[in-house]
Amino acid sequence: MDPRERVICALNHHEADRVPLDIGSTDVTGITLGAYRGLLKHIGKLDRNIKFVDIVQQVVEIDEEILYEWQVDTRGVLSDPPSYWKLELKDEGSYTSFIDEWGIKWVMPKEHGKYYDMVSHPLSGDVRLSEIEKYSWPKPDDQQRFKNAREKLKNLRDNSSYALIHGGALGGGTFELSLWLRDFENFYCDLIQNPKRACAILDKVVELKIAYWEKALSEFGEYVDVVYEWDDLGAQETSLISPQIYRKYIKPRHTKLFSAIKNFAPKKVYIFLHCCGSIYDLLPDLIEAGVDIINPVQIGAKKMNPTVLKREFGKDIVFWGGGVDTQKTLPYGSRNEIEEEVKRRIEEFAPGGGFVFSAIHNIQSDVPPENILIMIEAFHKYATY
Repeated sequence: MDPRERVICALNHHEADRVPLDIGSTDVTGITLGAYRGLLKHIGKLDRNIKFVDIVQQVVEIDEEILYEWQVDTRGVLSDPPSYWKLELKDEGSYTSFIDEWGIKWVMPKEHGKYYDMVSHPLSGDVRLSEIEKYSWPKPDDQQRFKNAREKLKNLRDNSSYALIHGGALGGGTFELSLWLRDFENFYCDLIQNPKRACAILDKVVELKIAYWEKALSEFGEYVDVVYEWDDLGAQETSLISPQIYRKYIKPRHTKLFSAIKNFAPKKVYIFLHCCGSIYDLLPDLIEAGVDIINPVQIGAKKMNPTVLKREFGKDIVFWGGGVDTQKTLPYGSRNEIEEEVKRRIEEFAPGGGFVFSAIHNIQSDVPPENILIMIEAFHKYATY
């Protein structure tokens, strides 16, 4: 099988020749700057020019030579920034900052900084519905976003056999962006005390995302196999909102967005949703909303037992991730511990298809390069059906 056939087979819940492998096709299945520098040094390729895929998470583009060597089955292409906004890093003494196209300010310490964090939220405070409507919202169909993505995707489709992924539409997810714009405390309170305000923000975000996907899929939908969205709904111990609140406020908007994406696509596409944490209680609703693929499959979170997940949801959703724990095992485990976990996850998730191997979220800067290579080696040792 070629890589695309292998991935599509898994997405249709069939067993291919081996489990597909994804590293680096999205900014939630990649490698952060610190870990990647360590890897390049370890393998003697420090001369490579490093580019950011996502500056907030400090996720970088993985060199094509490495992806080929590791036999990664996927390739991802992001859209470009719009014509009216560009990244401008500002020196603030001990911090570096920037304001994104939504008007959210992010900062990172110069010394030992690992990520950018939000420090201001443009719709916080006693904002009125009229102010929300008049806010300077992003322009999702700005043509500058799409030109390079179309050329890259077409080139990959014409000259390779990889499964192709596109996403990263406008930043975060529907729920996430509403939290970021309003600020967490205010938005959570709005869901209970002022749902009209919460819904006004949610609806605007969905409106913009739908407009983005309509344009994107008209430009290059013929080349795309998987589209990805985010919406972190889980924490380590529980979901961030109750299933009741999800069903009332978020699920109808997810359903509208995912349905629109599938309707816009000129051929079949699969909806990949990145949703961290303990989301067991929300999975039936996410499946009903139209999610085909769930990532990162954070098995270390409460109620995220791999055997239970596969038994209860394995026929309805693809698990993309869950391959090895990036909180404990990958950074701190021994060779035997890493290999054993990779083997066990494949045994649990792979039967019957419906599994794409990837680490649980991005590989962080505390992961030694040797451990990354152990993970890759173990994957290829055990991934054959």
